[in-house]
Amino acid sequence: MLTLAKAARLSGSCAAAFVGAGGKTTAMRRLARELAPAVVCSAQAVQPRDCAAADRHCALRGGAPAAAMERCAGVTLVTGPFDAAAGLWEGLARPQLDELHETALRLGISFLVEADGAAQRPLKAPESDELSVPAGVEIVFVVAGLSGLGRALDAESTCGPDRFAELSGLPIGAAITGDAVARVLAHHAGRLRGMPAGARRVALLNQADTAELQAEGARIAPVLLSAYQAVVVACLRSSGAVLAVHEKVAGIILAAGASERFGSPKQLLRYRGRPFVRAAAETALAAGLAPVVLVTGCRAEEVEAAVDELPVECARNPEWISGLSSSIRAGLERLPPETGAVVFFLADQPQVTPGVVRALVRTHACGLSPIVAPRVGERRANPVLFDRATFGDLRRLRGDMGGRALFARYGVQDLPWDDPALLFDVDTPGDLELLER
Repeated sequence: MLTLAKAARLSGSCAAAFVGAGGKTTAMRRLARELAPAVVCSAQAVQPRDCAAADRHCALRGGAPAAAMERCAGVTLVTGPFDAAAGLWEGLARPQLDELHETALRLGISFLVEADGAAQRPLKAPESDELSVPAGVEIVFVVAGLSGLGRALDAESTCGPDRFAELSGLPIGAAITGDAVARVLAHHAGRLRGMPAGARRVALLNQADTAELQAEGARIAPVLLSAYQAVVVACLRSSGAVLAVHEKVAGIILAAGASERFGSPKQLLRYRGRPFVRAAAETALAAGLAPVVLVTGCRAEEVEAAVDELPVECARNPEWISGLSSSIRAGLERLPPETGAVVFFLADQPQVTPGVVRALVRTHACGLSPIVAPRVGERRANPVLFDRATFGDLRRLRGDMGGRALFARYGVQDLPWDDPALLFDVDTPGDLELLER
């Protein structure tokens, strides 16, 4: 089962902020329970009913926040004094909040803060002068409630409707679309404004309570990945479920070998008018993988020329003769640090389709399994997806060992796939004739 901590790739203590609208309090409460044994939380304003969800409530009245950390166990909620007129517990002043963060860091306790308010609306656009995220947090969850989709853009659906209209280009009164929400979340003057340098950014698309809203979250996720390291789709209040985690998934085409058994480099053979390696590259690109890295070695110039004009990054492996593992390392070295997973392609299987690659990515998004592979009948096939959790072990492979050496260590989530062609590879000229037929 996916947890919010797993979806955000958190382990151990952390410092996290929640901003936006559509379930910040629920999300912070959920993450706090997942990060036990000791967590300290705060917010700009707290409803009395929310205090009961914590194990301990400490209301400061001018005292030092460090005192609230004494014998901290479970979830401790730290607020300012009670505002009787508003019926709310006040938030901490910024110096108090910073001191609370520093104390938690020193003690190795997780620190979570709900850094702005949204007046119970599902959507929010921050004002231009609103600086809400404390400096030094490691991760920021930017929350948006998908229940706002289809509603009119006004003060009932959106906190800051005029600002939302300005950032999204959507007129006041128009039906709110997923594209409009994505524009606000990814706008440099919108939700990205005031983000601490170096903080991991996670867009949390909450309130995805129907199949239609879940599909819309998945549709806009690739747009948001230009500005966020991950996009999480969830329905935390209704079912408590984290449904999917969308991250950048790369493709690595292993095309460095000499194909000695065949007698010539198979990556340059032609399939339906295209070199094998070009067919693999076009499949990876059509499936939405980025970046796509082509690892070359033997006859590198000719292999690289076969993908000329495609948006593919070529990585030459000077140690290709030492075995497959050196090509795996060469490909991994070219991946950006925010890469969540990679799909490995073999150069002698040009018949792989974008459909099976997309299915691997979708399956991985629903559980972040370490390895996902298609299964045709009783046999596993290629290509295979590896989560970033396996990258360290992939780099430690040596000789002619490939990723299958890790199957027993991590386990494999099978993707049933009804296409026997995935089991076919080209080892002889006769195989090539069969493939063409």
